[in-house]
Amino acid sequence: MKKLIALLCLSGSVVLAAPPPPKGKAPPADAPVAAKPAPLTPEERKKVLYALGAMVAQRTPLAQAGLDEAELTEVMAGFTDATLGKELKVAPAENMPKVDQFLKERAKVRGEQEKAKGATYLEDQAKAPGAQKTASGLIYFETQAGTGPQPTPQDTVKVHYKGTLVNGTEFDSSYKRGTPAEFPLSGVIKCWTEGVAKMKVGGKAKLVCPSEIAYGERGAGGSIPPNSVLNFEVELLSITGKDAQ
Repeated sequence: MKKLIALLCLSGSVVLAAPPPPKGKAPPADAPVAAKPAPLTPEERKKVLYALGAMVAQRTPLAQAGLDEAELTEVMAGFTDATLGKELKVAPAENMPKVDQFLKERAKVRGEQEKAKGATYLEDQAKAPGAQKTASGLIYFETQAGTGPQPTPQDTVKVHYKGTLVNGTEFDSSYKRGTPAEFPLSGVIKCWTEGVAKMKVGGKAKLVCPSEIAYGERGAGGSIPPNSVLNFEVELLSITGKDAQ
């Protein structure tokens, strides 16, 4: 957070900068030459610029600051002046402590809002048909029974999953990436360690995770606010070293 202005100015170049050429042997003379991409059309350029702006917001504290339209106008004024190399009206370095204070205050407000919203959501989910609430607060729904082995917290599992906030916003999906995730159950959030350990290979479940056994007061990146209750739809594909029977 202490490098907000620098991030705003540099994030685009960091994202788009090409990696250095690999060292070592030159490619053989008969190696195929990559086709040169066609120039961007005006419509493609508009999309690229929009995507660049979205990346700046998502990869800096802006997405979590809860800015209103007037506040965002001020942010864009500083962003524009810095990007175009104009003389800055405010010295970023001198204001960094106050920038940090501002972002912390906004994070606290948003966290309190999420906590209240999450409490109501958890109450409703616990009353839903098929809900199994555990001592940790996890609310577990089996949506498809598995027939294979059941993992322990010490196992490594392969899963497909989708994660959403209580308002339905999707923040992650292995389905969209087209590649299952594989990880040790002991190395993920407590909600996953407990919830996936209740499943059997071939099964599917919905995990409703209170923030205390998810990402808590810190949230995660720009997509999961502090104190967020999270929903995960999980499909257990396999357990490393165990055959599905």
